[in-house]
Amino acid sequence: MPTALITGPTAGLGRAYAEAFAKRGFDLVLASRDLTRLSAVAEELSTQYAVSCETLAGDLADEAALRAVEKRITGGTPPIDLVINNAGYGPSRGFLTSTPEDEQHLIDVLVGAVMRLSKAAAVSMVGRRTGAIINISSLAGYAPSGTYGAAKAYVTSFTEGLAGELHGTGVRVFAVCPGYVRTEFHQRAGLTVKGLPGFMWLTIDEVVNATLRHLDSGRNDPVLVPTLRYRVLAAGAKHLPRPLVRSVARTIGMRERES
Repeated sequence: MPTALITGPTAGLGRAYAEAFAKRGFDLVLASRDLTRLSAVAEELSTQYAVSCETLAGDLADEAALRAVEKRITGGTPPIDLVINNAGYGPSRGFLTSTPEDEQHLIDVLVGAVMRLSKAAAVSMVGRRTGAIINISSLAGYAPSGTYGAAKAYVTSFTEGLAGELHGTGVRVFAVCPGYVRTEFHQRAGLTVKGLPGFMWLTIDEVVNATLRHLDSGRNDPVLVPTLRYRVLAAGAKHLPRPLVRSVARTIGMRERES
């Protein structure tokens, strides 16, 4: 039975990915800082789908917790066949009002942990010449949007570079770059989003199903933007004049308000 390791599996996309792979018969290794919710999800999925659900509790910004997840990827039994780097959160304050510690924690989780766990997985999987790494990024990385957007730009670019290194090894890697998704993401950051047209919102199922189709296809495209409408927006963010992109990003950003 294959095994998938998923970070941030207690809510939103991570929870949906965990259930999707449990349905496919994957045993799971679930890593989250929220022990109560982590234990509840593991028990629910193991009972419903008759799969093994191992848990690793800890904040990925903490060195000891991160090393524990790395160790499970590189040396645990059974071996990890799939890693989904999903853990993340949005900033609850703007850059001028946050603390340096707030910004560093965000970078540690969104950038540092993704790099470290991708490296652990890639080295381990290359040795077995099989496996897949899925890094959950965001379209926020295509436009200027503070530390969060910069972190997601790193994840996308990093994943593209890693895909080149892994070419021909039997190991695949790709970044998933959704737009606005209806999850707990904004509520947990203490934000509300006002005035966005309905077409800009994706469902969790749209993102997860697009991910599964891409994985099943065997394609080597290292970046997946779910839905045609967001692929069009991504193309615009890449090719339109930067002053226009900055203006649009600023307008959208102003619609994210602190509660």
